[in-house]
Amino acid sequence: MTLLALIWKELWHLRVNAFLVAAGLALAVALLTVVRLTTAAAERETRRVMRDLGFNLRIIPRDTDMDAFWASGHSDKTLPADTVQKLAAQHGLFVTFNHLTPALERRFPVAGRDAILSGIGPSVIGPGEKKQPMGFLIAKGSVYLGSEIAASLGAKPKSRIELAGRSFTVERVLAESGSDDDIRLYTALEDAQSLLGLPGRINEIKAIDCLCLTADQDPLSQLRAVLEKALPEAKVLQLRSLADARAKQRQMAERYAAFATPVVLLGGALWVGLLTVLNVRERRAEIGLWRALGRGSGRIATLFLGKAALLGLVGAGLGYALGTALALRFGPDIFKVTAKALEPDIALLGWAALLTPVFAAVSAFLPAMLAVAQDPADSLRAD
Repeated sequence: MTLLALIWKELWHLRVNAFLVAAGLALAVALLTVVRLTTAAAERETRRVMRDLGFNLRIIPRDTDMDAFWASGHSDKTLPADTVQKLAAQHGLFVTFNHLTPALERRFPVAGRDAILSGIGPSVIGPGEKKQPMGFLIAKGSVYLGSEIAASLGAKPKSRIELAGRSFTVERVLAESGSDDDIRLYTALEDAQSLLGLPGRINEIKAIDCLCLTADQDPLSQLRAVLEKALPEAKVLQLRSLADARAKQRQMAERYAAFATPVVLLGGALWVGLLTVLNVRERRAEIGLWRALGRGSGRIATLFLGKAALLGLVGAGLGYALGTALALRFGPDIFKVTAKALEPDIALLGWAALLTPVFAAVSAFLPAMLAVAQDPADSLRAD
């Protein structure tokens, strides 16, 4: 009788035990699949939510008068507009900085009151990345109005307003924020440069940091060291509260994955090992008889390990299907912002089919070794 046929008869003979092993492995794979899919979803959700909180870095000219900066909210000095491309071209920069967005901000009179004009250029992201640029891309000739400015002008979406003798289309009226954004006008960078008479100039680069370190881990010194080498004519300020919120959320997601995966693996290994031990104990006399009839230790060990591996393959398929179904059923209710990005990961099925039989065999290894190490005379005498 071939070994495969013997394994099949073994499975059928002890089908309850086989079912429990396969069910335990399927549950472990299902949990790992759910953890993997939801962890990836949590990371996407975290990146999106943290991104929507806004930029947490402000890169400004080094010779900025900081007293004037904190009083007005913008730098009194400027940099060439191509500084963004110069910064982005630095090797390895996107490991530290990302979403580099050029801006030009100044106080600007609108309808007899003081407003803030913010010209925003296109964001520059790391090469090969699929991330969406932060903020909004403003077309030339369009303007986004803060709620207070819109009320002063009586402006509504798609209406026209005049700024310094030029006509602009109101693309959007922003919701009330309770901050100075309510008196802000957002335009394309080129429009702001034209209105302020500063062609080809910017006074700030907005960005986010990719270090995701909290204040006690001192990310600011690392950011400043990188910028000093990449762009010595500028300095970086960090919005600490936003940076901390981003870092703590990302680190929490990483700790969750690091905790959940080994717990599930340990539980699966203990389950398979326990059932194999019980199987060996129940069949002690039978194993002793095989040994007395001249069956080799290798064949007996292969029987137990082969059975575990075959059940691992079955558990991998069932567990992947169950875990994917659970993640797709409940994931969109949890991760509402990135719900559409939650989808089956076929690569996980491949890894499960490859690793679960190995995992099951390794978990059954010690009990199998106990089986082949038994003295046949002792086994038969005990029976």
